[in-house]
Amino acid sequence: MISDYTPVSGFELPRFAGIPTFMRLPYVPLEDPRLTEVEIGLIGIPWDSGTTNRAGPRHGPRQLRDLSTMIRAEHGATGVRPFEAARCADLGDVGPNPADILDSMDRITRFYAAVKDAGIRPLTAGGDHLCSLPVLRALAADRPLGMIHFDSHTDLFHSYFGGTMYTHGTPFRRAVEEDLLDPRRVVQIGIRGTAYDREDRDFARAVGIRVIAIEELFARGIADVMAEAREIAGTGDTYVSYDIDFVDPAFAPGTGTPEVGGPNSFQALQVVRELTGVRIVGADLVEVSPPFDTSGGTAFLGASILFEILCQMVQVPAAAPAGA
Repeated sequence: MISDYTPVSGFELPRFAGIPTFMRLPYVPLEDPRLTEVEIGLIGIPWDSGTTNRAGPRHGPRQLRDLSTMIRAEHGATGVRPFEAARCADLGDVGPNPADILDSMDRITRFYAAVKDAGIRPLTAGGDHLCSLPVLRALAADRPLGMIHFDSHTDLFHSYFGGTMYTHGTPFRRAVEEDLLDPRRVVQIGIRGTAYDREDRDFARAVGIRVIAIEELFARGIADVMAEAREIAGTGDTYVSYDIDFVDPAFAPGTGTPEVGGPNSFQALQVVRELTGVRIVGADLVEVSPPFDTSGGTAFLGASILFEILCQMVQVPAAAPAGA
């Protein structure tokens, strides 16, 4: 393994020193010649123009980078050493246009198309959940993907405020409509909270998306539910989207739309550990909002979830089998 892609150790440089990158990895921007060597790229999308209530996730990538300096080389429970299994790098941020939603989405899609063309699998730190849509437009340009989605909300609504089609509550409705996701290979886990109506659930039922409410997750247990999730995703290319508000706000208060009654921080990691064998072609961790958690605890949990996802990504080859 090329030594340049080994994170800086806390034994060599204190964790509070140096310029922070995701998990202390090297910074390799798209124009860097080393881009051809990178296999998994960590990317920030500092953008929250799809937020409809408490803004702040635009500040998420910066704090996630800072708190991710606490990540070490080896997974404490599984022994996986992801930085030895794949060449990983911080590819920087997508520069959004905070005054224009459509332009920002175009910028994100172009960035991720370049990442895909370079043969790199992206692991993204948002940003609000609308970030997932332009990422999927790049990754699913050839064929629809499956998706395993952890969240309190389905994000399957048609529109907001009488016709606004692009918010953090609509990305996966648009993704299904644009044939970016195969709804029969989509499962949403942890859904809960009060609701305006059943429009999102009705849409899910109509197109074949499996929605697993938090009550079912707790009644059946994580291992059983995640076995079903793996079966739904199958052997084909799959996207993983993780909204930090999947976690109970007692453990992750720094988010814009918290919902009580969710998993604790260990369970937040446990669901990702049950993704073994899933062919993850891209993933994101979104909705970390530092203004609502100045201690940084939510961002540290988010960085830990990103590490868990990374450990799963390095264990399955990037290329799907023919006909999958």
